Amino acid sequence: MLPSTAYEDFRTSFWPRVREFAVPASMIETATARRLAGDWAGACAAAGFDVDLNLRAVARDRGRELASRVRADLRALAPDLLRWHMPRVAPDGLLRPGLTLTLARYEAAEGPVHLVARTAPAWADAGQRISLTLWSGPSDDAVRHPHPRPNPRFRLDLHRHLWDAGRSGELWERAGVGSLLERPGGGGLPGLHQTGDLHDLWERSAVDGLRQRPSPGDPRQQTPPGEPSTDAESFALLPDTCAVDRWTAEARILLGAEGRSAGRVLVRCGGRRRVVWEVGPHHAVPVPWDGPVPLLPVLPDSATWVLPDLALLRTGAIEAGRLHPLVAAALAPGHAATGPPPLPDRPGQARTVECRGARHRIGLVDGVLAPLDHDPEEIRREELLVALTGTPLPCLQAIDEAHRRPHCLDGVRERLVHGDVAGALAVVEGLLGPEALLRPGPLRDELEAAAQRRITYGLFRTGMTGPGPAWFRPRPSSRRSHDHRTRPHRATRR
Repeated sequence: MLPSTAYEDFRTSFWPRVREFAVPASMIETATARRLAGDWAGACAAAGFDVDLNLRAVARDRGRELASRVRADLRALAPDLLRWHMPRVAPDGLLRPGLTLTLARYEAAEGPVHLVARTAPAWADAGQRISLTLWSGPSDDAVRHPHPRPNPRFRLDLHRHLWDAGRSGELWERAGVGSLLERPGGGGLPGLHQTGDLHDLWERSAVDGLRQRPSPGDPRQQTPPGEPSTDAESFALLPDTCAVDRWTAEARILLGAEGRSAGRVLVRCGGRRRVVWEVGPHHAVPVPWDGPVPLLPVLPDSATWVLPDLALLRTGAIEAGRLHPLVAAALAPGHAATGPPPLPDRPGQARTVECRGARHRIGLVDGVLAPLDHDPEEIRREELLVALTGTPLPCLQAIDEAHRRPHCLDGVRERLVHGDVAGALAVVEGLLGPEALLRPGPLRDELEAAAQRRITYGLFRTGMTGPGPAWFRPRPSSRRSHDHRTRPHRATRR
């Protein structure tokens, strides 16, 4: 059971903002419509994915059977659902940069082939775009990517419910909700129609061992000779957001993928905390490891922690109707999608301003934000006065403030950072009008910076920026040498 401090952490963490801005409702709607129509490539384009594979080339180079399996997985792929569950980093909740993770693995004559998803490095992550391609071994490591090999910590081939639309219902069991109370008839849990019901369910989960720690005298705490000793106190230091109740089942899935029914797996619990989880035929023993990290299979990150959506529902930081439709159908059956919260100002809505003792309106006129209660002659006189360093009317001051630093600037910035350019422009056009010319200020700077980042990402995609960011340059050593022309140079920041 999560303590109150963990609840506050989830309320104030980046996850509520991620769920509001990272995967907008328009992206989910468009990608879902194209996927249901059989256009998997169009669905990927709508969700901000770049497809770097050609099925005809795959059939020619690797055989038609492998190509058909890849095509079947691409048709089952819900790219918006994958973006929803992709690993993210603090403090802004952006996609983990420079990551390569496996979505599916295929056995071939020349070796295993992986369908992978890649994120750009941090210096070229404009638009938060994700690329899809195939990886088959060291021969594919020559691509311009900081980490071209799949990361075993973030593999999703054992968690298809996080990206396969046909298996998204498994999220109920894999997230740990199904282990708390058996679903009657395989359907949803009756009565789970409010956040309070899930709150009560989570409270009762403590008796099912969600946070039970082995006691110091428990015989399960005995470790083989020659291995680091363990105690209940060190195990109790694990973060409370660890999904300890699911580790045994997930470890068995991981070991089963390697053809074993028992063994040890390594669990990374954040920072430098490591736990060796030993799974036997009829038992599971946690073994906190304080020495060097052993070479063991790594429990995937999605199986290590409590599902963020489940924790957000538990803390009341989000309503079930604002989750991804496939996620809401799995975690809270019966909820209808309500979409993101409404904007404070509807597009084209007139706003009132206190102007010289009266309440005046400003709104869109011919696609431009303008004062509605002043005649054109008065506006021209006021503009001339402003050109002569005079004080403008409060109505003109409000319009100038909307152009330079509007109240929705934070929302526009969040949308731009998460790649929702269309949503950001819709907010700006609804405020200033589609024909408005932006004036110098923070709003214009944010839009220009977003455009510049998109150019950097395009250069990275085409390989025109080199292996790293352009702000690295070689600098000669400060020590003198007779043969200074052959001395190595170090790359340092300007």
